[in-house]
Amino acid sequence: GVVDELGSYFRLETPLRPLYGEWSRSDARLARIAPCIPGCRILRQDPVECLFSFICSSNNNIPRITQLLASLRKEYGGHLVDVPTRTDDGVDGTMSLYSFPTLESLSAAGEDDLRNLGLGYRARYIVETRDLLAGRGGADFLLGLRSASDAQAVQDELTKFSGVGRKVADCVALFSLDQDAAIPVDVHVQHIASRDYDPTVLGEAKSLTPRVYGRVGDLFRDRFGERAGWAHSLLFVAELPSFRPVLPPDVVGEMDEWREREQAAKREEKAKKKKKRAGLEA
Repeated sequence: GVVDELGSYFRLETPLRPLYGEWSRSDARLARIAPCIPGCRILRQDPVECLFSFICSSNNNIPRITQLLASLRKEYGGHLVDVPTRTDDGVDGTMSLYSFPTLESLSAAGEDDLRNLGLGYRARYIVETRDLLAGRGGADFLLGLRSASDAQAVQDELTKFSGVGRKVADCVALFSLDQDAAIPVDVHVQHIASRDYDPTVLGEAKSLTPRVYGRVGDLFRDRFGERAGWAHSLLFVAELPSFRPVLPPDVVGEMDEWREREQAAKREEKAKKKKKRAGLEA
């Protein structure tokens, strides 16, 4: 029934309070953040929707992602309901909501069709992933990954799809495939790891190499255990500008101080490179 579906979607079988307590004992900084952001839990999304949504999210911002997914739903999904709306100046209207396309309904989409929806280079990824997923068993293949006991093995399977790198794979694994130890790593997560856990995590690397990606993830897994992905998401949320007002002032101050030091170090490095080039040119 609906109650069971919602319970599964919000993963209500997993109580948060014991997890917050366990994580707080493992990380003093998280202990200061946790009371300010209660209820941060991982969803169990539909894996087909999650996979294609994250493909659309690559190198994109949230408003643009929202627009692309709305266009995809309208064109290839099913009509669900019309919702009454009212603008700020009092004009009434309606907004139509659509389901996310099934793999079968996406079979009608060509690359040019998707480009016309604004997907750009991602259109090819959508088509290629759709065809490969259909050949591997469709939604059942993805659902089968929920029972996998190794998050790395799931990442390896997902990165076989077009347009799916390590981070997108781990997002899909964490948010739809019950892989609670998956850690999606981007530069923001690497900054958390460098600031709070290991300032040497980058080593000599200048970017998120596969080795650095794995090291960052392991820092969270070693500290937070089998549901490290949940703890990681709480810490990630705390870094978002919209949550700054609810955080303790000293936590915000630490964030700003570290960011300023990082920016100063980058400026210094840039100045050194510029000086070196000037010397070579002279």
